[in-house]
Amino acid sequence: MNKEFNKRPENFPDLKSYNDYLEEVEEITSNLINGIDVERMEARIAAYRAENAALIELNIQREERDLMNAQEEEERQRIERLERAKEIRREEELERAERAKEGQKILEGLARGTNDPKALVAQSRAAIAKRVEKRIASRNASIMATMSSAKRKGEVTIPDPPHQPFADNWYAYEDKYVLRRDYDDGVSELVRSEMALLMQAGGYRVEEAWDRAIRCAVAGLETMPLVD
Repeated sequence: MNKEFNKRPENFPDLKSYNDYLEEVEEITSNLINGIDVERMEARIAAYRAENAALIELNIQREERDLMNAQEEEERQRIERLERAKEIRREEELERAERAKEGQKILEGLARGTNDPKALVAQSRAAIAKRVEKRIASRNASIMATMSSAKRKGEVTIPDPPHQPFADNWYAYEDKYVLRRDYDDGVSELVRSEMALLMQAGGYRVEEAWDRAIRCAVAGLETMPLVD
């Protein structure tokens, strides 16, 4: 449905027309889920598909292009973060080397006994403060340039790819129990028949609730008691 009914707000003359379109899509979806006038709903979908084939394809291409632009922007920002981290490490290494050099100069001056120790320390601190101020200014200028460049390009929404649950290597206690097809579950028994269509629409199955409950109970068998 979403792939075909993919019109955008800019495809309508005003916001009311767009909201009417969304209500129509919601009505068709609800009727199909609940088995109401299925043939008429399918006919409306076919008619919409035929009337808007060019626009549907155009919006699909736009979505793919937006996704590609977002991925490119995300990669650009990742590279910028890596480069910025490398620059910060380089600056820190340079600062440590210069501090060591300043310390060596102080020691040499003290060893010669030709300079006032307080003056040497003050001079070293002033040099360090000047370097730090210069680097902060340079870093801020770089950040502002990056922000300005991003602003000129326009804001890009970073895509949030669908999460793939249970894709990692985890132990779900599958070998500890066998899920039955039905249970004497008084909590869900009263609403199961009435909620069947709603659960179908939301992608929910009561079997999943049973599976979670039993898996948690089985996992708890290995938990040591809080007190003896």
